[in-house]
Amino acid sequence: MRKLLLSLLFLCFISIGIAAEADTITIWSEAMNKSIKNVVVLPDSYSENAETYHVVYLLHGAGGYYGSWLIIAPQIMDYADHYQTIVVCPDGGYTSWYFDSPIDPAMKYETYISKELISYIDQNYHTGREAADRAISGLSMGGHGALYLAFRHPDVFGAAGSSSGGVDIRPFPTNWDLPKRLGKQSSHQENWESHTVINMVDQLQADQPVFIIDCGVDDFFLEVNRNLHQALLEHKLPHDYIERPGDHTLLYWRNSIAYHFLFFNEFFMQKIEK
Repeated sequence: MRKLLLSLLFLCFISIGIAAEADTITIWSEAMNKSIKNVVVLPDSYSENAETYHVVYLLHGAGGYYGSWLIIAPQIMDYADHYQTIVVCPDGGYTSWYFDSPIDPAMKYETYISKELISYIDQNYHTGREAADRAISGLSMGGHGALYLAFRHPDVFGAAGSSSGGVDIRPFPTNWDLPKRLGKQSSHQENWESHTVINMVDQLQADQPVFIIDCGVDDFFLEVNRNLHQALLEHKLPHDYIERPGDHTLLYWRNSIAYHFLFFNEFFMQKIEK
């Protein structure tokens, strides 16, 4: 069903004349000993002879897959053209949470995205190779993953975003397969403390990375996002924080991602202007 939906979307893009090109590529992960699928959207101007392109990586939520963002927000094809940016949507597993699991050696999505995927994209596409050329964002589980990866790898990602992100996993000890990734909270508390975004705030530098956080006022993740916002304020770390009407829904994310692309474009333009 997922493949059928993605195929129908591609046909729709062609029929309505969207110029950006979307392909599904498969990358072998040495860390996890398996193949992983990813969507790559190339802007209409893409050429090996052009200047290098910036890249936005988009992470899906729990239960999603590599094609989720094209289903939720097909306008990312337009954003690729408008901002002349490559967009990459990796498959993050059903509930990987985008970290290397300390209890399951088969789940190493932090290594996959921050090293293997980045390396493949940079070797096979005409991209900038600095953190200032890359941004990462995601929704729900992917919002947590985007901030987690950017906070831990500021040399890889210069900007990050989280939409409706589960930015503190500790209040949800039995949800979304988290015990399978970290162990039961009661017996593996340190895993939970060290793998949650909100506890990484004191490790951040004032200017790296830059990031945007938003959440709907009716979202069950609203409180943890407010707590993260407050922690960032207390540490005097600059960031964009937005609350707007909405819940944990496709409609909210479809609207939210437009602001993330605008934020990332302004970040990319800063490098060009220097």
